Amino acid sequence: MYSVTSAVHPFTPHFSKSVAAWGEEKLIAAIQRWLGSVSPRTPFGIGDDCAVLPAASGRQLLTVDPVIYGRHFDDSVPPRAVGAKLLKRNLSDLAAMGGRPQAAVLALTLDAQVSCSWLEEFYRGLAACARRYQVSVVGGDLAQAKGIVAASLTLLGRPAGKRVLTRTGARQGDWIYVTGLLGDSVRSGHHFTFTPRLAEGAWLARQAEVRAMMDVSDGLAKDLHALTPPGVAPALDATLIPRRAQATLAAALGEGEDYELLFALRRQADQAAFARAWHKAFPRTRLTCIGQFVSAGKIPPAAVDLTAFHGYEHLRDKRRRKPTAAS
Repeated sequence: MYSVTSAVHPFTPHFSKSVAAWGEEKLIAAIQRWLGSVSPRTPFGIGDDCAVLPAASGRQLLTVDPVIYGRHFDDSVPPRAVGAKLLKRNLSDLAAMGGRPQAAVLALTLDAQVSCSWLEEFYRGLAACARRYQVSVVGGDLAQAKGIVAASLTLLGRPAGKRVLTRTGARQGDWIYVTGLLGDSVRSGHHFTFTPRLAEGAWLARQAEVRAMMDVSDGLAKDLHALTPPGVAPALDATLIPRRAQATLAAALGEGEDYELLFALRRQADQAAFARAWHKAFPRTRLTCIGQFVSAGKIPPAAVDLTAFHGYEHLRDKRRRKPTAAS
């Protein structure tokens, strides 16, 4: 758990404490020190034009996500937690397809007044997370831009088993499930303290009854559209949607940054047996059936009206809707 008292503003008014005082070469050398064992020696890591990775057989998974100051974090989030969040956002994408991570590259965009101490904590947080999940940081890039602190990480992974789950495959009648709790992610701090569901995603990919899966990052109401097949609609029971203690239904459906798994279970599946197997494998991870896919013209009157909610959408006209959270 991170303490908000350790949060530090990323900029400094003191030139001697900024990245500008070091310059690019000294900063890159420092980054290698901060990453430590998760950064292999060149040409298998930082220091060459490209990183060299061993040849891989079978399918590979590739994903990319950023963290941007003022969008994905602010001064209330400790820099170590920012570094960890950057990697965990990508790990959540891998989890949603039943994957496991291998290697990452990171592109960093900084104002010259970014504090060296803030950046060191950021990289040490990233390194600690990378060690935990056995990810090698094999390269990246560094660029300067006024007023910006942003990092974009590209993560390479492989299927944890024989099967890769995608967002397509759900059918009418299938049950809709979600892991964990939803809503109030930003206010509660969950958006940076969350644990990516890698083990759970790998387990679900091994279950033949699971047809499709994705992670919830932009809000359940929005993300569920990507899981819904043509001619079908999700019928959700508002009383079943698992929420954090102070979260409203609107927050659970639209806030985003939950990083939980959302999946479709075959309608013929034995739900009770599935729940028992889940709880045996993951006794500490909540699993909830929140509804069912039905014919688009036969949504029960008591079902949640999802048109009344909207998750976070990049580039959406802010004059029409102010985002409730960064995603």
